[in-house]
Amino acid sequence: MTSKAKKFNGIPLSVLDVAGINEGSEARDSFKNSVNQARLVDELGFNRYWFAEHHNMQGIASSATSVLIGHIAGVTERIRVGSGGVMLPNHAPLVIAEQFGTLESLYPGRIDLGLGRAPGTDQLTAHALRRNLHSSGSDFPEQLEELRSYFEPNPSAHVRAVPGEGLDIPIWLLGSSGFSAQLSAELGLPFSFASHFAPAYVMEALQIYYQNFRPSKDLQEPYSMLGINIIAADTDEKAEYLSTSLQQQFLNMGRGVSSKFLPPVENMEEIWTPQEKHGVEQSLSSKATIVGSKETVERKLASFLEETKTNEFIISSPIFNHEDRMRSFEIIGELME
Repeated sequence: MTSKAKKFNGIPLSVLDVAGINEGSEARDSFKNSVNQARLVDELGFNRYWFAEHHNMQGIASSATSVLIGHIAGVTERIRVGSGGVMLPNHAPLVIAEQFGTLESLYPGRIDLGLGRAPGTDQLTAHALRRNLHSSGSDFPEQLEELRSYFEPNPSAHVRAVPGEGLDIPIWLLGSSGFSAQLSAELGLPFSFASHFAPAYVMEALQIYYQNFRPSKDLQEPYSMLGINIIAADTDEKAEYLSTSLQQQFLNMGRGVSSKFLPPVENMEEIWTPQEKHGVEQSLSSKATIVGSKETVERKLASFLEETKTNEFIISSPIFNHEDRMRSFEIIGELME
């Protein structure tokens, strides 16, 4: 078992999971796959294993994010486990403080709390979550301040997070625009950008974060982590074939169609229009969506690192077949020192 995270060209690599539900399978199958995958990447030396909160999506089973974090932390040994992220406006800050205080108490030193302000769903579902639709996340800084206060020792407080108070749980801000980059910088917190689906804004967000960063008791120097899609296989041709599942997912999102994760196809040209193809390719930039063999992945990942100078990558590998996905992480693992 690896005692600490290995590195690719000097930086750690992590994993982002949404417990995707394949066509023909159910959520319980996804959770079993997540366990197998988490154990593998723990052994391979990846740094973190995060789950993203989504709701009312047929192909994603990570809605009860903190429950999955506890499940995965319980079947792994070294890897940090956390949220990428919890959508704070969907919840009472006290509840999140208690949930993550519980997780940190169960698995000390291994829990991360990544936070976002988007609903992670549609407006009707956001309403069902009792989310305030009129705020548009504008009260996120106040909610964040309240949440952070629950982790501070305060014996005289009338409301206290038990467990939670006094625990050192790293808080990250996540985003796909400049808002969270600016707020992370002002508060001196680590920042993770969703370049795996918003690649056009990654450099702007990083510039905002690094230029405005203020050291804090949590972080003396800025620390960024970028989301990236990697679909690796033994050949470029096999990887390109596997990537058509991700292309279909983004195509259906653009069409407003909810579906489970679909198997790969031989020819996408039979499925999308030229306009739809352009839209999917814009969302899945070749810089932040890397598809190919070990050599191709190594070259493109090194190039993206050279361009962004980020401190860490968090990798999503949306591949239909579980064995192919496990092989993809094995290939990525071979690139780490």
